[in-house]
Amino acid sequence: MEMVVRQFFERYERFFNRSLVSEFDAEELASLYATEFIGAGPAGVRAGRNDDGFRQAMAQGYEHYRAMGTKEMRLRDIHLSPIDPLHCLAHVSWTATYARMDRPDTAVDFEVHYLIQMLAGEPRVFGWISGDEQALLKKHGIT
Repeated sequence: MEMVVRQFFERYERFFNRSLVSEFDAEELASLYATEFIGAGPAGVRAGRNDDGFRQAMAQGYEHYRAMGTKEMRLRDIHLSPIDPLHCLAHVSWTATYARMDRPDTAVDFEVHYLIQMLAGEPRVFGWISGDEQALLKKHGIT
């Protein structure tokens, strides 16, 4: 499972970076997520569906990332906590690089914890837990 999940996040990284240069592919995005999912962060817990509304929200999210100067997202490390043969918690370390007109590029390290389900040998995100992204960006002078 570990190799398959690592390859999945390498694919996710490539998708994210392509999306930063306006090549957002809604169908590829949909293939990364389960039909329903949960997300948890400082604002609380939300449930959603992998539908047109989700795809539109994610397209807007990538527009927001571009607008604030997100240049690249790089996968640093993955650590898995297996749950059973079909599920795991993937602790994923990322580095986001922001292009700043008034100063050198800024790299920000952070982690997201993803709930992964294997269906027919393919991993899908069915949940994620993230820290306070806004506070982290503010600390680094991004927002």
